[in-house]
Amino acid sequence: MSEIILTFGDIDTAELVGQRNSNLNLIKEAFPEVQIVSRGSNIKLKGEKKHTQQAKAKFELLVQMLKQKKQLTKSDILEAINGNIALIDDAKTSSSDNKTIVHGRNGKAIKARTVNQKKLVDSAEKNDIVFAIGPAGTGKTYTAVALAVRALKNRLVKKIILTRPAVEAGENLGFLPGDLKDKIDPYLRPLYDALDDLLPMEKLQYFMTNRTIEVAPLAFMRGRTLDNAFVILDEAQNATSVQLKMFLTRLGPTAKCIVTGDLSQIDLPRHQRSGLFSALDILTDLDGVGLVRLSSDDVVRHRLVKDIIERYNAYDEQMQKQREANKEKYKS
Repeated sequence: MSEIILTFGDIDTAELVGQRNSNLNLIKEAFPEVQIVSRGSNIKLKGEKKHTQQAKAKFELLVQMLKQKKQLTKSDILEAINGNIALIDDAKTSSSDNKTIVHGRNGKAIKARTVNQKKLVDSAEKNDIVFAIGPAGTGKTYTAVALAVRALKNRLVKKIILTRPAVEAGENLGFLPGDLKDKIDPYLRPLYDALDDLLPMEKLQYFMTNRTIEVAPLAFMRGRTLDNAFVILDEAQNATSVQLKMFLTRLGPTAKCIVTGDLSQIDLPRHQRSGLFSALDILTDLDGVGLVRLSSDDVVRHRLVKDIIERYNAYDEQMQKQREANKEKYKS
């Protein structure tokens, strides 16, 4: 058995444990093997050494976060508990290393929340084309749109162009009513959602009206030259190799581009291979092209999303092993 007494004399312990011990209770739920008792400015941990050390690391992380942020939200606690590596990294680095990308609606500071999101920001500053690959909920699109809005606000570009393939995600949507915009908007809604969070409604409508910000299907990029623009191709796993080549060769001399994709969620017909696979093989060693891979550790949505992704990954690996074993069986 191991017993550790943590003393936090330089912070308000009440802020750490939360109102009515709400934060402390969340930590207790995460570490049922550890007896956790808060008394004054001290917190006592008792249990097996492995578990007490893990709990101690979480408390130290939360203390560092509290020093930076002055208060902790439930989301902060859950993200730290669930192993969001970036929060650990951010807590250990100076605030200047965790710069605000841009201020969104109501002055909200938009920052990289995970280590790999920060790598995406850094890569976008160094390279003209960046591939951001990772599962759902890792903030690929949101971070990319935030970078584009920052570039527009800083007058580094004159326009933002957001595009994605108009591919149905397993559903047959049939003949959608309305004009062309009404038909394609459902495919582009996630891009609008990110913009809604980053720009006041009046300014967003103004930018959309004067075409400073364009949101369009990938097919509409053919024949264009995209210059003096920040261009984002979202859901690139649903683009064919021909489409990706077409898109990437649209870029003008002063364009910046981020390509996002999730190779575990390809909605193309089975006989079509995602062009993102070949693009990553062919292009990512070029000077000026960056690659950032995000993982389930970067998930910033609901705490269960990370667990869901990991379960599906484990299931896919199990099925792949079973298929390979069946092939060997039939060979023999």
